[in-house]
Amino acid sequence: MDQGNLLQMLLLRGLGTTSLVADRLKYVSQEWVSSGRLDPSHASALVEDVMRALRGETPEVEQQAERQLERNRDQLLQDLGLARQRELDELRGRIDRLEQSLRQRQNSGEGND
Repeated sequence: MDQGNLLQMLLLRGLGTTSLVADRLKYVSQEWVSSGRLDPSHASALVEDVMRALRGETPEVEQQAERQLERNRDQLLQDLGLARQRELDELRGRIDRLEQSLRQRQNSGEGND
């Protein structure tokens, strides 16, 4: 399947799903208002909050999801026995310092002969 067509199809499905969720949310919120389970002044705010979240306009939710994703990634790497980039960088630094120390010792040993 063509990558462009696949992307277009996914985008259209996403838009359709978002529209369906918005319509259903409006319907349910009106039902709750009619049954007295939701105050009419809160209904529109509820719909708008959910729609903002669906559009990705809620940075605090995105930040929370990003932190959770990082924790899951770190746990997966640990479970697989793989090092994180920070750990590799620390090891490279230690190796560089050890190599430099070894060269200094070798150079100072040559001067004593």
